Amino acid sequence: MIILTRLNGEQFAVNCDLVERVDAHPDTVLTLVDATKYIVAESLTEVVIRVRDFRAGVLVRSAELQHRLPVDAATFPPDTFPPGAVPPVTPLRIVNHGDEG
Repeated sequence: MIILTRLNGEQFAVNCDLVERVDAHPDTVLTLVDATKYIVAESLTEVVIRVRDFRAGVLVRSAELQHRLPVDAATFPPDTFPPGAVPPVTPLRIVNHGDEG
């Protein structure tokens, strides 16, 4: 869930998996899959960033659980990471298939 702010300043949490669309005209309006609408103080860009960060956090936590890492494994400096443990985040290598040849 992500935390957003109503125009009156009250915060609420919304399940970002239920967000169908986000519009900005000029207020930011979230439309859920059941057609419920919420007007929020955050910009469209901020809502997208919060959804992206939430989903990234789910992936990181999933990797932690898969590798049985402690919850705070990401806070270990690289030289003190527990022996035999796999870091929770692996750098990705971008491959552009159009450049192969």
